[in-house]
Amino acid sequence: MHPSSVALAALTVALGAAADQPLQLLPAGEFRGNDGRPDNAPAWRIDRAIAERVIAAARARGTRIAVDYEHQTLYAEKNGQPAPAAGWIDPAELEWREGEGLFARRVEWTARASQMIAAGEYRYFSPVFAYAKGRGDVLALRLGALTNNPGLDGMLAVALSSLSIHQETPVNETLKKLLAALGLPADTSEEDALAGVAALKSKADQVAGLQTEVAALKAQSPDPAKYVSVDTMTQLQGQVAALSAQIAQGEAAQVIDAAIKDGKLLPAQRAWAEGLGKTDLAALKSYVATAPKIVPADGQRQTTGDPDKGDKGAAGITEAELAVCTSMGLDPAEFAKHKEA
Repeated sequence: MHPSSVALAALTVALGAAADQPLQLLPAGEFRGNDGRPDNAPAWRIDRAIAERVIAAARARGTRIAVDYEHQTLYAEKNGQPAPAAGWIDPAELEWREGEGLFARRVEWTARASQMIAAGEYRYFSPVFAYAKGRGDVLALRLGALTNNPGLDGMLAVALSSLSIHQETPVNETLKKLLAALGLPADTSEEDALAGVAALKSKADQVAGLQTEVAALKAQSPDPAKYVSVDTMTQLQGQVAALSAQIAQGEAAQVIDAAIKDGKLLPAQRAWAEGLGKTDLAALKSYVATAPKIVPADGQRQTTGDPDKGDKGAAGITEAELAVCTSMGLDPAEFAKHKEA
């Protein structure tokens, strides 16, 4: 808790005649001081739940709660006087009594204090406790004192400056978990926490809206006139590819047949031309379009040899040699001339 959210209070409770009897530290429910305090909360308040937290905090500290005389511990720094203990309260002795309040089952009084209580020299116990401003919930039991003066002027100011209390604003466990879930620090203000919840709710609403849209789309039957299944599309793509290959193969065959007929390809070049047509029909067409006639067209062929036997034709070279010339872009006549030389 920030210091501005914490205050200290001193309350006076009557002591019993015997020093060894249980001591009431705080009354149950809401209560106020005889001087009208607190002035920054409707009232001080303690119930079973609050008492359990106070007891747990005291036991967690592991040190006994000091009881002095006239709250001298709070004034020692200013007046330089000693602050001897009148007794000690073991946190293990703290207990809540429903309808009565917070008690110490036993106080370890000093011999001097026991004598003074028995003699009636001190009749009141004054606890000093921290509480939450605004609500008045008791936060912790700090000190105790034997006193005969229920109202000590300036007590709150001295207590705050002497003890320099720095605590975090009490936050219940549920709120702590909520802040952690929101990714917010434990000391987040209520306004920031509410803003975080509002932002989270807005995102949740957006997600819910998207989920609704997705569910609606899933429930709809697709229009067969606009959409086809993936399997159907895959089958169609396969069929188109097969048909395209067949068309390309047929077109290549037509180009090759026409080229052989026109004398631009030799029959021995068919296998080569078919391979080129399968991989690149455009390249085959380009080759045929620019290739010179290497043999007379069908019906005009003049040859005195048998091509199958490697006989030479009119150009003086075989059809196989003509095919080589064609594939390499050589003039058959020039090839024959150099061959004869």
